[in-house]
Amino acid sequence: MRKIDMEDVPKISVITSVFFVASLIHVPIGPTSVHLILNGLVGIVLGWRAFPAIMVGVTLQTVLFGHGGVTVLGVNWLMLGGGGLVAYMVWQLRHRFNHPRKEVIFGALAGGAGIISSGLVLSLALVTTGEAFFNIAGLALAAHVPVMIIEAIVTGACAGFLMKTKPEVLAGQLPQAVPSESVTAGSET
Repeated sequence: MRKIDMEDVPKISVITSVFFVASLIHVPIGPTSVHLILNGLVGIVLGWRAFPAIMVGVTLQTVLFGHGGVTVLGVNWLMLGGGGLVAYMVWQLRHRFNHPRKEVIFGALAGGAGIISSGLVLSLALVTTGEAFFNIAGLALAAHVPVMIIEAIVTGACAGFLMKTKPEVLAGQLPQAVPSESVTAGSET
């Protein structure tokens, strides 16, 4: 946290707010509920700072609305924040490829990876609590598949849009080559 530049605080705050609002809207499916998480989007914009940003958002949801509950706060941090970090790692792989739509492709992959990794942590947490939760763990993971598809589409579209409009917002963006001018101003004789 000490290495966060003051210039990045507004960006972190806005992205945390987007995460907070998006993940408040729950859709019940069987014994569980699903909701947009956008931890993939948080990961591709904030990079490693996704984890503390998601921690703040989840904590505020718990304190203000009772979502999740205080006793599972650490599991929720790991599940959602870890998904943001997985998404960031997937996003970083785009530098290895030379494809005109690589930001859209890897944005979509990052969005999907963030959700599926969060679903896996949730399922693992349920399985470790006892045999009674084995079936629910499988249902919870299956319920995240449609969310994974939606988040992949949303994150891919956002990555493509941000790459065209404001690429410096995206985490881990390599510096763009500055075209040199053949004649500099004032060099004419």
